[in-house]
Amino acid sequence: MICIRVYTQGRERLVAACDPDIVGKTFRSDGLVLEVSESFYHGDDVDEEALVNWLRLATVANLSGERVVAVAVENGFIDEGCVIRIGGVPHAQMTRMI
Repeated sequence: MICIRVYTQGRERLVAACDPDIVGKTFRSDGLVLEVSESFYHGDDVDEEALVNWLRLATVANLSGERVVAVAVENGFIDEGCVIRIGGVPHAQMTRMI
């Protein structure tokens, strides 16, 4: 499963998704902090297909964790060269102009 929360404001849609095993944890490295808070990331538990469908509708995405970022890369939403690691955890963000 994947943890996902979708926020909608007008025509904008932010998808926050992460691997379930990192919810509630904070990661640090090189002056960067990644706080994977339950209040921001966890709304529903979905499968990879649902994540891809939500990313197709997203104008902004905030993605954390091995599985979530890999799905986004494999489906062309994120370029692998744009993935950073914070405390060993992959993290990527996406924006789409509409």
